[in-house]
Amino acid sequence: MIESILVASDGSECATAAERCAVALAVKLGASLNCLTVIEDQRVRAPASEGLSLPPFPEAELAAYHRARADAILRRVSERARAAGLEANCEVAQGCADDRIAERSLAASLTVIGRDSRSESNRGGLFGSTAEAVSRKTTRPVLVVPPGGQIAGSLVLGFDGSPGSKIAARLTVFLSDRLGEPVHVFVDSKDKGRAITRFEDVRKLLSGVTAPIRETSSTLGRPDVKIVDAARDAHAGMIVMGAYGRNRITDFFIGSNAAAVVRTSPVPVLLAR
Repeated sequence: MIESILVASDGSECATAAERCAVALAVKLGASLNCLTVIEDQRVRAPASEGLSLPPFPEAELAAYHRARADAILRRVSERARAAGLEANCEVAQGCADDRIAERSLAASLTVIGRDSRSESNRGGLFGSTAEAVSRKTTRPVLVVPPGGQIAGSLVLGFDGSPGSKIAARLTVFLSDRLGEPVHVFVDSKDKGRAITRFEDVRKLLSGVTAPIRETSSTLGRPDVKIVDAARDAHAGMIVMGAYGRNRITDFFIGSNAAAVVRTSPVPVLLAR
């Protein structure tokens, strides 16, 4: 199910954590590993002068610096992968970071990206603007990694019965089998009867899991807070959930619950499609 992994890195703290997670997953899943870093046009091209008399813009020097930085990022990923027994296929692209990453993500089974970019000014209202935009533009699963995130611990599946959460359940079966980790299922419903139905559905979807499965439900409070709390209580290494919930009419960039979980989760969050 996950045969190839693309990790996008800008050299930030979150991106470094994403690199580690991508390498660890590639090793455990037997997947190929590709790495992409993007030199953004806005960093190397002269801003509008607005008719001002200004000295020449150092475009060539900036381009050389950012190319050297990009090469250093890819060299670090290659060395980290080689130390784990992998060969990473690395590439430098130029343009809008989220566009280039979303384009390359279509050829990968999973894209791994840090939650926050290296520029504080680039952060969006929900989570880092690049990760947010990639999650919105791609049609493939995305693993969003917070600072210090690592793949170690049980899997928390957030299930609401939506098509996305059913895909997340199938991914959870695959990951639990390959990683050898137990599964903690969280079902949120304001209606007890509906929660029972959803548990019946998810049990069928998780029938292939050989590791222990724990179930939790909640009828009170915000679902995103409850999912993150469940991950903390379970000492989880990953949250798996659909990128979109049951009501796509109210979605902004991705489902509101998914966005809130990504923003606050202390562990990587896999947004399934």
